Amino acid sequence: MKGIEKTPGVLGGDARIPGTRIAVWMIEGYRRLGWTDAQILANYPSLTIADLERARSYAFAHCDEIDRAIHEHEEA
Repeated sequence: MKGIEKTPGVLGGDARIPGTRIAVWMIEGYRRLGWTDAQILANYPSLTIADLERARSYAFAHCDEIDRAIHEHEEA
């Protein structure tokens, strides 16, 4: 998906915002905890609203992958 990268050896190959080590599952996890876009942007100032929109679209299109990643990292 445009605006999302997966690179072997970076964040375990998880989908992420290009040029960062911020995984889509992290952003989606914060949303599920009730964080607003403003809260996410305040905690990750290098991100833009467009990054959050792309992450949301990716998470929606790949829900099984994102659910699995969130679950795996909760257990870690």
